[in-house]
Amino acid sequence: MSTILRFGTDGWRARLDGDFREENVVRVADAAAALWSQRNPGAVVYVGYDTRTGARDAAVLCARVLAARGLSVRLARACVPTPAVSWTVSRDERACGALMVTGSHHPYDYLGIKFRVSDGGAGSADFVDDVERAIDSDPTPARGVYKTVDFVSPYIDELVSRVDRRRISAAGIKVVYDPMFGSGAGYLASAMRRLGIEVHEIHGADDEGRDEMRPEPIEPWVDECEQEVAARDGYIGIVNDGDADRVAAIDERGRFVSPQKLMALILHHLVRNRGMSGNVALGLSTSTLVRRAARNLGCRYVVKPVGFKHIYREMLKGTILMGGEETGGFGYPFHFPERDGLLSALLLCELMAWENKSLVTLLEELEGACGSMSYARRDLRLANEEVEMLRTVLPGLNPARVAGRAPAAVSHMDGLRLEFEDESWLLLRPSGTETVVRVYAEAPTVEMRDALLEAGCELARTGELG
Repeated sequence: MSTILRFGTDGWRARLDGDFREENVVRVADAAAALWSQRNPGAVVYVGYDTRTGARDAAVLCARVLAARGLSVRLARACVPTPAVSWTVSRDERACGALMVTGSHHPYDYLGIKFRVSDGGAGSADFVDDVERAIDSDPTPARGVYKTVDFVSPYIDELVSRVDRRRISAAGIKVVYDPMFGSGAGYLASAMRRLGIEVHEIHGADDEGRDEMRPEPIEPWVDECEQEVAARDGYIGIVNDGDADRVAAIDERGRFVSPQKLMALILHHLVRNRGMSGNVALGLSTSTLVRRAARNLGCRYVVKPVGFKHIYREMLKGTILMGGEETGGFGYPFHFPERDGLLSALLLCELMAWENKSLVTLLEELEGACGSMSYARRDLRLANEEVEMLRTVLPGLNPARVAGRAPAAVSHMDGLRLEFEDESWLLLRPSGTETVVRVYAEAPTVEMRDALLEAGCELARTGELG
């Protein structure tokens, strides 16, 4: 009996020692090929892959299956960042979409297939649902012929042209770059060196330690980058996830910088320094600091459910300057309507050069303008029936008091979000792809934040507040 394949926001992923098998790769690629060939006969489709074991072999298989449906397939010559695939599709009028074979920010024993549509974005939930429904129970034996091309070099040229080379080169910026063994390795460092940035790359070509790392730019996985920055005077750290669509940073003192603070800084740079304007699309779990920064800059913001697909749809309206989520995925519609962790890194460097300030100073000024907030997330792994029960209960919950405080507003947009008068908040959200309940909290102090987290975790475990 064929495995039933379930998709997440961007596509499908599975363990290498589990469902990520040749027959399932063929079934997923053929489902996408069937839809694309029906809607856009003979159109161009791009196929990329990351650095993981088996990624290129799976990408070759996808390319052959797509080509068998009469599509004109272009396979990447080498491993590529996902943003390079998105950008390439968005610039080719003949292209109807792309497949990216990547494990993204998941552990290195996972692989998956992400979908991109003609504008470079992940497309609507309807498209992913259509692909999932089109999966055949048996893998097709049909194979076709594809072409191999370099579509990273033009993308890197585009990145370099997007920022002010003169300012950056004159600033003397020094960076420790950590691609976390992912597909940003070599590429961002090359772009930075072209801009006059001194770069020391770690976790690039050397695979030692890969299996122990989760390529997600959060603590504790950034510990080695923090240590490397602390050991090198005047350097900052830039970290991308496994396919380089997310970004985080380490300041000159070797301290992790929340991606949400980076979003506020980059937004400030686009508006104040570059003179750009527009609205901001934020995920529901994004920090209060970003909302405050948007208000200070005169930008309206719209809050969407968790998942970049919701931000993507907002970007299509034409009024968004920047969209972002709490995990460090930032998108810029003037570039293409998807996340780009490499462009985000270069914009951060451009900000430092433009204002001739260290990252520490920029963060201090952000806190001075927007106040100090402490943010955290806990992931509770529960039994599947417990998660489903909570999912059923949350829409009806409206607690009068949480951690001794009365909520000022309640939202059931995506889980349960409680907001308080001082703009602190608590969010409970069952994951759509894992048996996990994510509990988020933000408050002016660590103590207040942790009290909210504890209350949220109790609610997730028991369905009620003590």
